Amino acid sequence: MFFAYYLHDLSPFVIRFTDRIAIHWYGLAYVLGFYLTYRVMYFLAKRGLSEIKPDAVADFITMVSLFGLVLGGRLGYMLLYNFDGFIHEPWTFFLINQGGMASHGGIAGTTLFCGWYAWKHKISWAGIGDSIVCGAPLGIFLGRIANFINGELFGRVTTVPWAWKFPTELTHEDFVAQGGSQALLDEIRNRGLQHSPDIIAYFEQNSDRLPDLETVLHPRHPSQLYEALGEGLLLSAILIFLRLRFPRLRQGIITGLFFFLYAIARIALEFVREPDSGSALVLGLTKGQFFSTFMFIVGGLFIGYGLKWGKSPPGPAAAAQS
Repeated sequence: MFFAYYLHDLSPFVIRFTDRIAIHWYGLAYVLGFYLTYRVMYFLAKRGLSEIKPDAVADFITMVSLFGLVLGGRLGYMLLYNFDGFIHEPWTFFLINQGGMASHGGIAGTTLFCGWYAWKHKISWAGIGDSIVCGAPLGIFLGRIANFINGELFGRVTTVPWAWKFPTELTHEDFVAQGGSQALLDEIRNRGLQHSPDIIAYFEQNSDRLPDLETVLHPRHPSQLYEALGEGLLLSAILIFLRLRFPRLRQGIITGLFFFLYAIARIALEFVREPDSGSALVLGLTKGQFFSTFMFIVGGLFIGYGLKWGKSPPGPAAAAQS
């Protein structure tokens, strides 16, 4: 391989039937994320560690996935990262198939939906949160893996030996600002090339163009994989461990810890992630870091509520009786 680092050439499609009809890894990640969250919540409910009864978990996951995560994630992206486009072309909100979801929006939407669900069913909002936050990071883990497969949200330039070169860098809006050729950017855009395999195939059509591709691509951190582990797998493992190790921990504390730990992981890992296209820094922080700082406040409120007013889950005995 003529590249000094790993060359990203993964397809975003699991199966592609036509140019318009395909199964995407990103969509599959969402489905599997919902399922794994369901399994975790069901596991906790069977042990009396959830406000939601085992037979109600499936319906809850279906509703929170649609009305909390998907709608919240999409609205969050439009408001936080594409506000001008949303104001001038509000109908683009419904073009979810074109991409554009924000994890902060999904978390906020899920939090608000859980609050409504708790009010409607007269159960503890914090208690619901303590269950869903144990499984939800598994969805984040799968989503970040899909980001890596898609070659999007890649990391900053680096020289670490495990760095990757992402051909999708050529489609990034800041490509020219980072020393890339405007002519090459226009060439890629005019041909409608968006995915790594397509870009590589285009350059392979003329072997003399391959050195051009090697020259313009930068070795980058595979930050999607870092985030998959830090914001997803590790976070879920810690919260599940705490939930099982301390079954009588007051409701709200686990939820608060999720907000704290996610914010810490997101802020830390943003230092090796390339800022989103065209994103200006806010108080010296990337938008992802800036929005994450507010999660410390939310986490503190949940922990404070849990310490003062939170009740303990019913426990295994109550679960067995039900």
